[in-house]
Amino acid sequence: MKSISKTITEASDKVKETMNTAMNKSSNIVSGGGQVKDIGHLYYTDLVPWNPEGGKELHEFYQRLLTYILEFVDKTNDRNEKIVDFHHPAQLMEVMDFSIPDEPQNLDQLLVDCKDTLKYQVKTGHPYFFNQLSCGLDTISLAGEFITATANTNMFTYEIAPVFILMENFILKKMREIVGFHAGDSILAPGGSISNLYAIIVARHCMFPDYKKNGLRSLPKGLVMFASEHCHYSIKSAAMVTGLGTDNCVSVPCDEKGKMIPSELERLILVAKEEGKHPYFVNATAGTTVFGAFDPINDLADICDKHGLWLHIDGAWGASLLLSKKYRQGRFDGVERARSISWNPHKLMTTSLQCSTVHFRERGILAGCNSMNADYLFQQDKHYDVRYDTGDKVIQCGRHNDIYKLWLQWRAHGTNGLEKAIDHMMGIQEYMVERLKSMPDKFHLVLEDPECTNVCFWYIPERFRSIPHSVQKEQMLGEVTPTIKQRMMNAGTLMIAYQPQGKIPNFFRNIISNPAVKKYDIDFLITEIDRLGHDL
Repeated sequence: MKSISKTITEASDKVKETMNTAMNKSSNIVSGGGQVKDIGHLYYTDLVPWNPEGGKELHEFYQRLLTYILEFVDKTNDRNEKIVDFHHPAQLMEVMDFSIPDEPQNLDQLLVDCKDTLKYQVKTGHPYFFNQLSCGLDTISLAGEFITATANTNMFTYEIAPVFILMENFILKKMREIVGFHAGDSILAPGGSISNLYAIIVARHCMFPDYKKNGLRSLPKGLVMFASEHCHYSIKSAAMVTGLGTDNCVSVPCDEKGKMIPSELERLILVAKEEGKHPYFVNATAGTTVFGAFDPINDLADICDKHGLWLHIDGAWGASLLLSKKYRQGRFDGVERARSISWNPHKLMTTSLQCSTVHFRERGILAGCNSMNADYLFQQDKHYDVRYDTGDKVIQCGRHNDIYKLWLQWRAHGTNGLEKAIDHMMGIQEYMVERLKSMPDKFHLVLEDPECTNVCFWYIPERFRSIPHSVQKEQMLGEVTPTIKQRMMNAGTLMIAYQPQGKIPNFFRNIISNPAVKKYDIDFLITEIDRLGHDL
């Protein structure tokens, strides 16, 4: 009988031989030095794991798929390529087959499906895509997504995700330190809206711990929360979901820059108390969705301390500015006084979607709020330190691995590299503002001194240029803005979002959250809008 060590050595040699063969074959396929077998007539059942002998075919299938992915990445970074080949829904259903067949399709058809999917998809990483808060393509973060999907594990116990759980601990601790929470608790959530929801339910638990067992009957009557009139809709949504009701999420007026007015907050708190209501929660916004405004944290913290309210900061958009020593000043003064903060790396940090975090100043309160002690999943007598199990401190049980792409990206850039990217994007915003100010006949800024990378403006077609600026002129510009957007989409050369804000009619909200954007891209943007809209 062979010794165990000899058996292990032979097995190891066999693995190395197999890996070397695969790597050589991969190199030939990518370089064109080898001939790829035609696998188009095969089906998924010809691949592993359904066919134990189908490893070569699987390799060839993935190699062809990888060429489509790399072509898409190349086109995404090619300024001569369109952002989107736009089709209306009926047209898209004509050129792509979306039907669900009864019989399996062969691999060739599946590869065509993959290629067409990318062909008609918006290239959100394109330097001319300024449409959303989440723009850009970080290639290292994308590599992390490949590994994440390959590992395909759940994030609820250390037992099944040991490497990723430890990565999560290190990253979240680092983020809390940047915020100024030197102990505390954190978790990754499926989107900023859920991060904000976590803050609201944890605040309720900490202030009214009997709620966990006794429900709504244990809460004081007339419970109310407060958020600025420019807050993200997820705050009112959370009020609805938690049973508070949207009418009990009180909107606090903002100044002309979109920042919550502290005196108005305190006035509304006193009004609520006089009406017999019970204020408990204030949501401050660090980077509003439209204007990118930052509420004055220190002033709001003073009010919350005075009245015994929980202060949460919705930093889903703007919290990444915490990475910048230059740009966090003035925007985040007093951030460490908040009880919680949400922060979405998939926005201004350009991490691949989705990657959202929420952080708390106090340790252990997530488990205190959400733990159900499900011993069939979260046994306390495991052979490792069960404090690393995360499933019992979240409301969702199963949790996607959103950490690896961020960990790998942070390792690649370093904290200093991330800071440089933030400073670069803010610098591009400042350049764009100055360029628009230099052309007052063609552009009018809604907000002349934005605090984040949001640049809000109207384009002025030729026939309006002799008319003095007024509310009536704004209405007319608001009417032509959607037409310019339509022309953008049809041309496929540029994408910028538009929307109204309160009484302000439609205007463009240009977002810079792609570090690949350069000053000459802003020059192109200005020229292209003028080309598309001058004759309206």
